[in-house]
Amino acid sequence: MRYTSGKDWHGCAAKRVILFGMSGLGKTHISNMLRDTKAWYHYSVDYRIGTRYLGEAIDDNLKKVAMRDPFLRDQFLSDSIYIKSNITFNNLAPVSYFLGKPGAPELGGIPMVEFQRRQALFRTAEEAALMDTGHFISRAQDLYGYPHFVCDTGGSICEWVDAKDPSDPILKALSKDALLVWIKGSEAHTEELIRRFDRAPKPMAYQPEFLAAIWDEYLSEKRVSEAEVNPDDFIRYTYARALAHRQPRYAAMAENWGVTVSAEDVAAAKTPEGFDTLIGEALDFRAS
Repeated sequence: MRYTSGKDWHGCAAKRVILFGMSGLGKTHISNMLRDTKAWYHYSVDYRIGTRYLGEAIDDNLKKVAMRDPFLRDQFLSDSIYIKSNITFNNLAPVSYFLGKPGAPELGGIPMVEFQRRQALFRTAEEAALMDTGHFISRAQDLYGYPHFVCDTGGSICEWVDAKDPSDPILKALSKDALLVWIKGSEAHTEELIRRFDRAPKPMAYQPEFLAAIWDEYLSEKRVSEAEVNPDDFIRYTYARALAHRQPRYAAMAENWGVTVSAEDVAAAKTPEGFDTLIGEALDFRAS
């Protein structure tokens, strides 16, 4: 960590933080608030994934689907139309659409083998985007003159690192350049995230071993074949288990590599000054 106390943090002319935790607990809210001050550079890992590392794969998948329709196929092959995803900081849905959901094709699913292939592509992309953080810290300062830097990570960061390994390449690189901050949700937050997900289930990335185990469990419990799986039912079934799987991994990251702030306190930090105070208190708490 670059900062060992609240005094270090408040006195630093170049504040750099990397926010991690489950989606929906305030990472993007804080990042947008800081960016709006014009003094903070906002690096979105998911945006980097969708534009730099998975952009071609996402567009190719869209083209493949379009080619199934004779009307679109003819226009596409004659260069009458072009097909490209519209990824923005505020619309990262094309990444989720690319990941897809395993299950029956007639219900919008894809074969598990294809789902696993896309999961592997996403993992490689996310690891690369995380390792780009140091480059963007330098770029933000040298090219644009931003004194401060906030990195908004995806919820799956914990799946690709070993927080108990002091030589973990991703965590070692990230902690060298910035302060890792876990936004920790309460049980009430978890219940709300599950309710929200149940209303609008969306694809997510899973650790391969976890995915294999939960897939076998689902097929056995529901007594269905792969071709009979309802994609939305499967990812709903998986979500609460994925949250429980990730929680200790986040906790280990915070304990060994950073600090913890509560989602309630993050929500209460309505201003950049409030966020500053929150981080300073978290550093002092850790030091004590």
